[in-house]
Amino acid sequence: MANALEKLKEFTTIVADTADFEVLSKFGSQDSTTNPSLVVAAAGNPKYKALIDNAIEYAKKNASDKKAQLSLAIDKLFVNFGVEILKIVPGRVSTEVDARLSFDTQGNIDKARELIKLYKEAGIDKERVLIKLASTWEGIQAARVLEVEGIHCNMTLLFSLVQAQACADANVTLISPFVGRITDYFKQKDNVKDYVPSQDPGVLSVQAIYDYYKKHNYKTSVMGASFRTKEQCIELTGCDLLTISPALLEQLQKADASLVSKKLDASHPITSTIPDKVIPDQKLFNWELNKNEMAHFKTAEGIRKFTEDLEKLEKTIEKLL
Repeated sequence: MANALEKLKEFTTIVADTADFEVLSKFGSQDSTTNPSLVVAAAGNPKYKALIDNAIEYAKKNASDKKAQLSLAIDKLFVNFGVEILKIVPGRVSTEVDARLSFDTQGNIDKARELIKLYKEAGIDKERVLIKLASTWEGIQAARVLEVEGIHCNMTLLFSLVQAQACADANVTLISPFVGRITDYFKQKDNVKDYVPSQDPGVLSVQAIYDYYKKHNYKTSVMGASFRTKEQCIELTGCDLLTISPALLEQLQKADASLVSKKLDASHPITSTIPDKVIPDQKLFNWELNKNEMAHFKTAEGIRKFTEDLEKLEKTIEKLL
């Protein structure tokens, strides 16, 4: 008997939100997304020690001072995880740029090029890699440059339509609007225990972005991310891609297929009023993001959180160097 995960895969490409190789094999994911939090969690497992040892050896051999060695070791470790993941998934892996570069356009470009160079050395074509950048103005402008070079980008920490509009104008390959973190924000603000899935603020945000992209014929793909419940995933059936944690993939695998039906459809938008096309400049982008209290707060919070996790990893690697 078909389950909800199998049914969901009929309408949407499913991406495992994990750096754990065994999980990837279990759920038959097309792609994989990683971030500093996931790599920190995986790196603490003894079975990945060889990847860490290799990264440290590589850094010592190819960088002179300790600061350069630490930076290179972290980059190489992320790429090592990516290389192993690509032995399991048939599609692409997303590898994240240092969140501390979120407001540094050139820094993002340079780091992305370095990561792609490391992948190339490992025998991985850039077509199989998505570089994850924060959806700040600077991150989006870096993506604009990288996409022209054939380096494909996945824009993360995206919480608003104006961020999505700027990403589409930059011709990025993919955006990852965050569902669960939006829901978390409004639950706390409105003192609500839960939402009916069809009225969930995080779900509605992704639906609006999806409908906007399809109405204006943007090629940028929408990948819903940061889910809290299987119901949020089901409510976005038909989205281009969904990146889902192992725990929720397990729940979907155990749920009945009858729960799943196509919700998002380019020819039948859910959103009642889809805005006209907007191409934001920096002033408009900053103003609209500032006006959106949730998006402004959650983007900044996400950058801080990814930075904290990266710094934890750096302390571990620094001791080994």
